[in-house]
Amino acid sequence: MHLGMEPALHLLEWLLGVSTSWPQRSMKNFRLTIGDGPILAAAIHAGHELRPKIAQQIALDDATRLREEDPFTDELAELAPSHIVGCRSRFEVDLNRSRDQAVYRRPQDSWGLVVWRDELSPSIIVQSWALYDLFYATVHTVLQQLIYQNGRIVVLDVHSYNHRREWHDCVDDEADSPEINIGTGSMDRSAWEPVVDRVIADLRQYKVSGHCLDVRENVKFYGGHFPQWINATFPGEACAIALEFKKTFMDEWTGELDRPQFCKLQAALSAIFPGILETLATTKPGHMALSDGALRPAQ
Repeated sequence: MHLGMEPALHLLEWLLGVSTSWPQRSMKNFRLTIGDGPILAAAIHAGHELRPKIAQQIALDDATRLREEDPFTDELAELAPSHIVGCRSRFEVDLNRSRDQAVYRRPQDSWGLVVWRDELSPSIIVQSWALYDLFYATVHTVLQQLIYQNGRIVVLDVHSYNHRREWHDCVDDEADSPEINIGTGSMDRSAWEPVVDRVIADLRQYKVSGHCLDVRENVKFYGGHFPQWINATFPGEACAIALEFKKTFMDEWTGELDRPQFCKLQAALSAIFPGILETLATTKPGHMALSDGALRPAQ
């Protein structure tokens, strides 16, 4: 027997320890909005906040942290009817890594950066893991209900990446730095080929600043743990695609946003939604059964 949406909401309230009005729940750790239809977008690296004990321990300045986070991706994810946005910095807990690697401990975990003033205490790590478990338990329940309502769903895992790592004027080779990298390395590509191909085709047709977007698959990124977990947990029912936007829409060293350029990318992302809906409707009509299994956070 499957829960309807309202009982599931009560479960979410119990999990999150909040009681607020539907359809939007805002909380310190992440923001969740559920709308109509089978598309959900996530911006799990958009956050910059740190809880006080983490803030006391961190050795990085705000600018360095921001450069490795994905600022403004929340404004991309929020274009989808349903979306979830991380409020916490990935330096507190990285929701796109496996649980045992979600807290950076060594420089090799974090692009060579020395993140902490002193070694983290076990209690701090456990608290970060608790946030991780809460996130995955919540997403599991939400995806179950979206699948129950829609049959199949598409999750767009939105990120951004640096292309001037050395300094402002030192640009990465464009041969391996597409404007949008589509990560499909964690899915059964053949099962979702019509959806993935449509997403890529619609993005490539969109013109930004006088040229069609350079959109390529699995060039720099294949997709992290979050889409991998979704695709493994809901095979045949949820298609999680990672979208990595090159930071052409901002100065990655100062954090300054180029709003006109960013608006064009927002329009490009919005333009793929009708194609996703059409492809889901025409390639697999009808309602599919919900994945079996009780609520279970990622381990």
